[in-house]
Amino acid sequence: MGVQPPASISLESSRLQRVHTDLLRWYEEQGRRLPWRQTRDPYAILVAEMMLQQTQVDRVMPKYAAFLAAFPTLAALAAASRGEVIRQWAGLGYNRRAVYLHRIAQQVVADHNGKLPTDPATLRTLPGIGRYTAAAVACFAAETPVAVLDTNVRRVLGRVFLDAWFSDDEPTETPPERTGWLLAEAALPQRSAYAWNQALMDLGATVCTAARPACRVCPLAQVCAYRRRRLATTALGPLFGRAESEAPVRQAAEVAGEYRADVNDDAGSAPKSEPFQGSRRWYRGRILASLRPLVPGETMTLTRLGPQLRDDFAPDHVEWLADLLLALVNDGLVECHGDLRDADKDALAAVEVALPA
Repeated sequence: MGVQPPASISLESSRLQRVHTDLLRWYEEQGRRLPWRQTRDPYAILVAEMMLQQTQVDRVMPKYAAFLAAFPTLAALAAASRGEVIRQWAGLGYNRRAVYLHRIAQQVVADHNGKLPTDPATLRTLPGIGRYTAAAVACFAAETPVAVLDTNVRRVLGRVFLDAWFSDDEPTETPPERTGWLLAEAALPQRSAYAWNQALMDLGATVCTAARPACRVCPLAQVCAYRRRRLATTALGPLFGRAESEAPVRQAAEVAGEYRADVNDDAGSAPKSEPFQGSRRWYRGRILASLRPLVPGETMTLTRLGPQLRDDFAPDHVEWLADLLLALVNDGLVECHGDLRDADKDALAAVEVALPA
């Protein structure tokens, strides 16, 4: 039986006030200038949050600008075909996010007069939006004082307030999700929620990183229970692996491990350690890359598609390909003309597929 998370978390007020003061001052001086922080448009912020799920900031920035140029409003996105949206999503991976975003736009047009809600409870009724994304849109668009919890926030708060939740029976020094939310809610300053949540994300992405936290340049080093605990042992690990003069903010190198998760979208699960090349997800991406150049209305048979995926494609591989395509059809990423469950290999080979119209 696993360790039971606490029912609630209480943080000592004077220490919490210092954490608020020190981190918010650091964010004012060191916070990253990101394009989605220059707007309060709920739609633009939703696009950013969907893109940032398991995708590095440096990859998202150019795609974010291009996507908003193609679909500048939620109404424009809703009016586009799903295939257009999937084509525009090229290069970001986890393509189900594009399907969810398109469905959200269509549902908001139908049910909310085309205006994206900023109430967390209402946002969670939309497809693909879980607790994190609902809170992020509410906070970053409307400055609603709600806690957010992505991977970086959970790591930072878990370390700084390790003494508030950790026990020797815990299997990890990163709190489980439920405990993380309790920490985030207990630590939230009501008057500076926007800056606080952004600051936590930046600190986790650039200083309090997973493998090599730069404790010497961390604004919370003096109040961090994790640092005190490591200093009290001989297992100093990576805490002192950086030079004193090393700059605290690193866009490309440190952000490579940044991702956000959402419980309503399986794209938000933790990164996997198994090899990516040759995996099902890798082949799914190659299928969509092969279909994106098709003009609307054009299709491709499995016989034509297969050799674009693997050099050794043979008639015996057609069932394997049909299985991959069937999953993409079920996810709303591909449309087909023919039966992908047909037992006859010749019939399967002649099935035609394309991006959705």
